[in-house]
Amino acid sequence: MTTRTRHLSEHIDRAMAVVYEFASDPRNLPRWAPGLGSDVLQDDGEWYVQTGEGRVRVRFAPQNPFGVLDHEVLTPSGDTVHVPLRAIPDGDDACDVVFTLRPMPGMTDAELDRDEALVRTDLALLKSLLESR
Repeated sequence: MTTRTRHLSEHIDRAMAVVYEFASDPRNLPRWAPGLGSDVLQDDGEWYVQTGEGRVRVRFAPQNPFGVLDHEVLTPSGDTVHVPLRAIPDGDDACDVVFTLRPMPGMTDAELDRDEALVRTDLALLKSLLESR
């Protein structure tokens, strides 16, 4: 069986802890991942993002010192999308952010390429925001 999983990364000249603190805060999602959605709100302990398809719930992995930013997105249709995301230290003052992109069932190569382009744009925006701080 062949996998179409893609590991997309961006090197960021900021300490892993700084990148992790910013990227793990759901309130920052619209700043660095605008493709996911816009308005972010917390309701009864859960985080939600408004998307073009409706409101989605976003749950991040519990706070941890390892840079694990995995999260799951519950879509309006009821599907749960698991998003593996890591900030990996590169010395004391830099890190790599690695996003694992997996195709949804039935996704075409063209759709996967489109999603890859969106993720690469988000990672570049994250880099730009954090390196300009």
